[in-house]
Amino acid sequence: MAVNRNRTFNLNDKRRALLETLLHKEGVEVLRPDRIPKHDPNEPLHLSFAQERLWLINKLAPSSTPYNIATAIRLTGELDKAALAQSLVEVVRRHESLRTTFALDNDGRPVQVIAPPDLAFKMIERDLGNVPDAEKEREAKRLARITTSEPFDLSQGPLLRAELLRLSDNDHVFVVATHHIVSDALSVDLFVNEITTLYEAYSHGRSSPLPELTVQYADFAQWQRKKITSDVLKEQLAYWKDRLAGAQSVLALPTDRPRPLIESHRGALEDFELPASLLHAVRELSKQENATLFMTLLAAFQTLLFRYSGLKDILVGTPIANRGKAELENLIGFFVNTLVIRTEFHDGENFHDLLQRVRDTALAAYAHQDVPFEKLVEELQPQRNLGHQPIFQVLFTVQNMGERSGSSAFRGLRMKSLDFDSGTAAVDLAWIVEEKPNQFLIRVQYSTDLFDSTTIARMIGNFETLLSAIVANPLQDLSKQPLLSETERRELLVEWNDTDAQYPSELLAPQLFEYHAAQTPAAIAVTCGDERLTYGELNERANQLAHYLRRLGVGPEVLVGVCVDRSIEMIVGLLGVLKAGGAYVPLDPSYPLERLALMLDDSRAPVLLTQEQLADSL
Repeated sequence: MAVNRNRTFNLNDKRRALLETLLHKEGVEVLRPDRIPKHDPNEPLHLSFAQERLWLINKLAPSSTPYNIATAIRLTGELDKAALAQSLVEVVRRHESLRTTFALDNDGRPVQVIAPPDLAFKMIERDLGNVPDAEKEREAKRLARITTSEPFDLSQGPLLRAELLRLSDNDHVFVVATHHIVSDALSVDLFVNEITTLYEAYSHGRSSPLPELTVQYADFAQWQRKKITSDVLKEQLAYWKDRLAGAQSVLALPTDRPRPLIESHRGALEDFELPASLLHAVRELSKQENATLFMTLLAAFQTLLFRYSGLKDILVGTPIANRGKAELENLIGFFVNTLVIRTEFHDGENFHDLLQRVRDTALAAYAHQDVPFEKLVEELQPQRNLGHQPIFQVLFTVQNMGERSGSSAFRGLRMKSLDFDSGTAAVDLAWIVEEKPNQFLIRVQYSTDLFDSTTIARMIGNFETLLSAIVANPLQDLSKQPLLSETERRELLVEWNDTDAQYPSELLAPQLFEYHAAQTPAAIAVTCGDERLTYGELNERANQLAHYLRRLGVGPEVLVGVCVDRSIEMIVGLLGVLKAGGAYVPLDPSYPLERLALMLDDSRAPVLLTQEQLADSL
């Protein structure tokens, strides 16, 4: 059911939880009776809590771009460039956030610096007329990605870029990029809505029809700072501290590569369309269970994470608009807050029981949504690690695309979103479900430090299989719900096990390897990143290690501890131990030191193979 996002209700706090469920996922806004006052011009303009966190992240990594937001719109038809440029200037004038940069006050605290309304802002134009027609869209996406991937200087600004790419006289791409510190996803919608409204007026020679804004983002930031000390927020903060007490700091999903010490924020995007019939079935199940579509899909997604990780305590972040006041509805800025949905799984549980708990958890989270996530991190003080985000590493959200920017259109132009991959990822996984009237699209933004595209595609396929099984039988034990399609099951159980081959059966494993190395010495035997060894090279290195181990006394019945990261050295080490006649004891470097010490003591291994970077810890 489509719900107008502009509907509003004025309700007290006791009824807010249920209505803000609809706000979050069905488009209903809940307005609070108190109004946001104008800030005191004599006081410094401190940052909102969300802005402060992004400012600190930027100070640590000023060249990183995971918090750049961009949109590209394809405009087909006769474009009035002057009207578009005038519309852009007017939007920048109206919204102080788009004229804001950040500096330090005399006490060393970051403050907002707002440029005057007459700030000169110019749209950049690029002509792609010389690009072959077949390559124009690809080139437009490439340039849009460059616009997005260019770092912003928060102290200089502007923190908004706009480019117009001319493909032909009647074909243009309008690209807009901002830093998240002055914008969010809903702000992008508002930006496009205002641009189209102003373009309609200016292209007819009329003045702006948009009413002046009653407050600006700086007003909200100062109000939030004062409000956070209230008793209500103290109570909400106590709820979150209790709710998240004892939670695991990292969701250990199976990855294609070990987690780096410092995350690079390099990412990619994968899209996958699910059948419309499945969307209909999920909607029906949601109605039966008295849950929203978001709750049902979240419960299914957390089930996927539970099955993938084997962990029974799953934390997932989900963004919420955080615009519960009338004066914030049409304001561009960084308002979005992040809620943490914690779900614990029980043995023998079915989806019906799980969904009821997820529903109650989500309602409670919405009732306590006023605490900024940044304030929560500050209070919980999780152990900081540059390799992952604090508290959660996976985001989940459902977007009703039938309601977003649905009424926006440039006069006389056909308008279509031009999707492109920004090449960044702020978290390990951002799982975005786009719900359209007859379409069910999953978009996964993921860290390429951890995952390959094939892994993400397989994960999406597993989600479809799991979701189909859930709607077919929600009372089935969650641990027994299928993840693999019939094709995958056959591949895993039949094709991959069809390993019959002729070989000298009298040879032991090291001798079999030597036999194969002699047959194909130049063939690649092992790769790791950019490193690779042929069978001949691997055999030579393993022989060298085996001779060394023999001199140390390694032979039959002698155990050798092997504690190395996943690497070519690990393969050389294992093969060298076998060639020396010994047996290896695998020691995972990610284990706690106490566990490794216990394993070494229990095995009584006289020799330990490790790497220089691990030696000190052992």
